[in-house]
Amino acid sequence: MTWTQNFTPIIDNLVVSSLVALIPIIYFFWALTIKRMKGYIAGLTTLLVALAVAVFVYGMPAGKAVMSASQGAVYGLLPIGWIIITSVFLYKMTIKSGQFNIIRSSVLSLTEDRRLQALLVAFSFGAFLEGAAGFGAPVAISAALLVGLGFNPLYAAGICLIANTAPVAFGAVGIPIIAMEGPTGIAAMEISKMVGRQLPFLSAFIPLYLILIMTGWKRSLEVMPAILVSGLSFAITQYFSSNFLGPELPDILSALVSLFALAIFLKFWKPKTIFRFASEETAAAVEPLDDTVEVEKRYTKWKIFHAWSPFLLLTLFITIWGMNPIKPALSGHYEGDNMLLSGINEIGKLLTFQIEVPSLHNEIIGSNGLPIAAFFKIELLGAAGTAILLAAIVTKFIAHISTKVFFNTFAEAMKELAKPILMISSVVAFAYVTNASGMSTTLGMTLAKSGDLFPFFAPVLGWLGVFITGSDTSANLLFGSLQKVTALKVGMEPVLALAANSSGGVTGKMISPQSIAIACAAVGLAGRESELLRFTIKHSLFLLLLVCIITFLQNGVLSWMIP
Repeated sequence: MTWTQNFTPIIDNLVVSSLVALIPIIYFFWALTIKRMKGYIAGLTTLLVALAVAVFVYGMPAGKAVMSASQGAVYGLLPIGWIIITSVFLYKMTIKSGQFNIIRSSVLSLTEDRRLQALLVAFSFGAFLEGAAGFGAPVAISAALLVGLGFNPLYAAGICLIANTAPVAFGAVGIPIIAMEGPTGIAAMEISKMVGRQLPFLSAFIPLYLILIMTGWKRSLEVMPAILVSGLSFAITQYFSSNFLGPELPDILSALVSLFALAIFLKFWKPKTIFRFASEETAAAVEPLDDTVEVEKRYTKWKIFHAWSPFLLLTLFITIWGMNPIKPALSGHYEGDNMLLSGINEIGKLLTFQIEVPSLHNEIIGSNGLPIAAFFKIELLGAAGTAILLAAIVTKFIAHISTKVFFNTFAEAMKELAKPILMISSVVAFAYVTNASGMSTTLGMTLAKSGDLFPFFAPVLGWLGVFITGSDTSANLLFGSLQKVTALKVGMEPVLALAANSSGGVTGKMISPQSIAIACAAVGLAGRESELLRFTIKHSLFLLLLVCIITFLQNGVLSWMIP
């Protein structure tokens, strides 16, 4: 039996209905910020609240509400959860094999100037970790590295949080962008293109902003050549990779290009003066340099290349998985006559499942008067996580990792990520329930009353979402459909609104309670989270304002930038 969405279930009043539709979102914010529930508990209970509102207020049949939640939960597990598990698994393997120590040493052996160390470690290396692993690893590791070099712990944590702005939207192999495709119906590639026409402006600016915070304008000018190499190489690579390769690789490629470009540049150029913090003792400033000289002698270029090979393999496999016509063959949709691709296509068909969601497929009439299709779509071979797993398997042999360690490491990753994935699946399920019930449409219809000003405020939703959840992925799932619906109401391109949600979200990462807690724990400052928040809040608001302005301009005078 079909059911028609009702967007004004309370006394036929849009404003009152919107207040009710906000209940699950407000509850979610309350559960995390005030009640301080664990993420997975907050996600699960929010899903229950959303189901209650959908059934008892919006009149959605209980069976359809539950099935829409199950559709979202499956999408949260695959492809999103699979990407997270395999990427963290690969990252942990580099640690187990000792290769990560060589990677770290290769970065730290280049300069003793604190400004340049911040660019190499906090900006480039942190972005690389964000692209490869995410989940707090970038800030935790890069902040610990800076402390090891002699940075003040609180300062190191703050610098790394701010530097982490540039890569968050494409973090953990593009999960934040990929996640939006399911609930919004807009291709991840299109969202990737639009985000890639917003964030590069911020990415090019962040290196200069970091050094300005550290030293002021005069000392920043001394290393302006290095700042330009770092920021522009990152931003240009981010644009091209996001627009022509997809959302999986921009962070990894941009970080590698930026890292190697600056490293090579520093072989031929040095600042006239070496900058160290005023509070540093001379001996403390010299000691890290002595250590890095020893490291540089100990590791040959071949060992450094060998240590980086897992992530080079990751880049290779992800690139292959996203290429045409290989990508459709992996999903069983290849229609050419190449024998190899035809063989892959047959395997892809066997490992791709598209099943109609019972009691839901074409049984809900949406805002356009047409039935809404609903499928459980599972791609085992074509999923990006499978490409990462293959990179991990090859790494096992390159790094000479025993079979026992290989499987134990995978089990560790599964165990560590069980609760985060449970939270993500519940948030995705919540997003699907709000869509299927019509709650997101109700909120969108209300927000549409902001008219021409909505493009300016669109990034604020993403900023709030990341502040609360600590995840650009969760924020995109939480508000993606709302952004799309509102954009259609006000005459804004939906893909621009979705990109604004993700781009705005990156500026909220540095003030999210989860990020603050991770950063403080990594540098031994547990209990001083409020100090770190006070350090980052003003920078978060300033960078958010820049994204709001960029989005507003792209909706008007710069509309030619929309793909």
